[in-house]
Amino acid sequence: MRTASTDAADADTTQGVAMIDRAEPRAAGGDGDDALAWFTAVVREHSTTLVRYFARRGPRQDAEDLAAEVFATAWRRRDDVPREAVLPWLYRTAGFTLANHRRKLVDLPVEEVPERGERRVGEDPELSALFDDELRGALMSVGERDRRILLLHAWEGLDGEALAQVLGISRSGADAALSRARSRLREAWGERMSF
Repeated sequence: MRTASTDAADADTTQGVAMIDRAEPRAAGGDGDDALAWFTAVVREHSTTLVRYFARRGPRQDAEDLAAEVFATAWRRRDDVPREAVLPWLYRTAGFTLANHRRKLVDLPVEEVPERGERRVGEDPELSALFDDELRGALMSVGERDRRILLLHAWEGLDGEALAQVLGISRSGADAALSRARSRLREAWGERMSF
């Protein structure tokens, strides 16, 4: 379902694409129109996904700006983006963009749990809050790499080849890394579960 704000964001992004197109000369042989069409389709297809990616991992007010930065990188490096694996390339670039952004931040208080799941522990708000705190604590107790792998899998739905491309490793390496991360999370969860 699309909302007015989503349509407005798409329009803003598309306008930004047009500005990028005017700022750079067209490639020889008319490739500029093809590149612009490809890029516009990528932005339309993946902009919401990237904004959600950043909103889950950092300050929500920065999510759209960070997504725009990833798309700007995709435009600049459009010849390097694998056409058969655009989203994994965008996620990998988003990881680098987020790391750079975090280095710039000073004293960022974290007060909200990123996008909560639909399943709650019964209908008891207090029990639900306790469950969320325990789960968040277990997730924070695993290493940063394990946490990144788990979140890419759980929140972004990546596994197999797509996860391998984002991590920059082989498919078997990604499968093993996901398995290890799950195991460490289960262990951390078992140690923390207090109710």
